[in-house]
Amino acid sequence: MTGTNGEPIPDPVANRAHGSMADAELLEPESGIDVAAALRRAADARRSVLIRGAGTKLDWGRPAARVDAVLDMRGLNRLRSHEHGDMTATVEAGATLADTNRALARHGQWLPLDPPHADAATIGGILATNDSGPLRHRYGTPRDLLIGVELATTDGVLAKAGGRVVKNVAGYDLGKLITGSFGSLAAIVSATFKLSPIPAASKTLRLDVADARALAAIVRAVMASQLEPIAFEISSFVSVIASDAASSAFRVLLQFASLPAVVDAQIERAATLVRAAAIQVAIVDGGAELALWRDHALAMWRERVGAIVRASWLPASIEAVTAAAGGELAGRAAVGAGGIRVAGDTDAQIRTIERLRASRDIGNVVIVRGSSALKQRVYVWPPHGDRQPIFDALKRALDPHNVLNAGRGPV
Repeated sequence: MTGTNGEPIPDPVANRAHGSMADAELLEPESGIDVAAALRRAADARRSVLIRGAGTKLDWGRPAARVDAVLDMRGLNRLRSHEHGDMTATVEAGATLADTNRALARHGQWLPLDPPHADAATIGGILATNDSGPLRHRYGTPRDLLIGVELATTDGVLAKAGGRVVKNVAGYDLGKLITGSFGSLAAIVSATFKLSPIPAASKTLRLDVADARALAAIVRAVMASQLEPIAFEISSFVSVIASDAASSAFRVLLQFASLPAVVDAQIERAATLVRAAAIQVAIVDGGAELALWRDHALAMWRERVGAIVRASWLPASIEAVTAAAGGELAGRAAVGAGGIRVAGDTDAQIRTIERLRASRDIGNVVIVRGSSALKQRVYVWPPHGDRQPIFDALKRALDPHNVLNAGRGPV
């Protein structure tokens, strides 16, 4: 399987490294009622169910335990409604983000999310992992854009929370609870999001930076300015992204999107502000800009070497963060979140992850991609601390027979 950009996407059924899916029953529901009924039957029979969309994140989370059935959500792929006057849309969980945005674009709107493999990722999978990309700088995470959700629970019930307008107080905020739960509490059937207008113009300022000190100077300068980029990214994978920056240790990308005159003014101010700290400054637009961002999104994931962890950090401590990460990181400069690639054999990876988790500058270290040996020896999720009893109670209430998603999630 490949995405529209030719990058490989793991096949959830063919991949034998995750649990015992080779003999799992394939369930292909076409409605929320079908999903709820399938979960009820699984709970009654105490059969473990793995929920999947496009499979772009199947190797995330804990290794799957016993898998009796695979619940393929791709049959639920409709755009149920687009209230373009209210700038909201309700989308089924199996719809891809790319297809959703093509439909929304007919009214000049979009759902501004850009996780890795965004061309193939489904709405349900993006919500289940709360996965985001560079656009998080301006628009936030999937959790921030969600205003309503429909869920199927293991007792065979379809439940709704939130609403279809941005300002609503309908029911408990189950949407935010479910987002990021890796399908361990309920199956997402559909979701309602607040949308944004598609910008009229876009340009990106590309900066090649010599070292962590210069990188920190740029981050501080942009954060203290009146600039309003929609994305503000840092990356150490310069050699992967471009061959003309061999002397650079880092790359910074600042994307501005608005009316053409506004974009040009912001680009000019940004270039003036950061030029002294950069080795090279370039303005990129059009097809070259699209290619630049596509390469940036995939740079960390192209080579299947080492492990990848998601983490958060203090933007003011970026020099210490790059040192702790060994330089192998990419993420949101001003938000302080992204990915770190951990090299070496399993023992070396464990030592690095333990060091990252002990760091005062880095938090919420989650192992995203890693070998089965690594995930068996190191807990994938950071400790919940005094919140653990709350998570345990939620799991007992929503999935009392522990049949959902083969133990991959944080609860």
